[in-house]
Amino acid sequence: MNIEIKRLHITDMDILITLRMEVLSNVFCKERKAMTDGEWTALREANRSYYQTALEKDGHIACLALVDGELAGCGGICLYMEMPSPDNISGLCGYLMNIYTREQYRSKGVAKAVCRWLINEATVRGTKKIYLETSECGRALYHSLGFHEMKDYLKL
Repeated sequence: MNIEIKRLHITDMDILITLRMEVLSNVFCKERKAMTDGEWTALREANRSYYQTALEKDGHIACLALVDGELAGCGGICLYMEMPSPDNISGLCGYLMNIYTREQYRSKGVAKAVCRWLINEATVRGTKKIYLETSECGRALYHSLGFHEMKDYLKL
């Protein structure tokens, strides 16, 4: 099995949006069913706007994974600044997101290859901290890549 990671650019907007909406449909299936077609279209356009702005400013790196030439998955990392701290003097951070593998390619190393590629892209740009949210089924993957639980982390 040959896994190839390909960076996506603003010129790849159609595939970026197609993959993002596929991810959202799978991860938020309950919420998707409750949305009207108009709301889904608005969400699609909001994601298009995000990609347009973030890719143009190098604030997001997106990729897809091909297995033997077939589209198998995707991922992205949002790059942003936070206040510098002793553990991140530059303040440059990454937020790993949109990591997704199509069902027939799961448990074959696709997500791990996508994550490693994105982490490398972020670190060569000077990123010292990378965050993510995960489902229970992704937790072991992220632990294997060196991620650890964050104590005292809250969300509003």
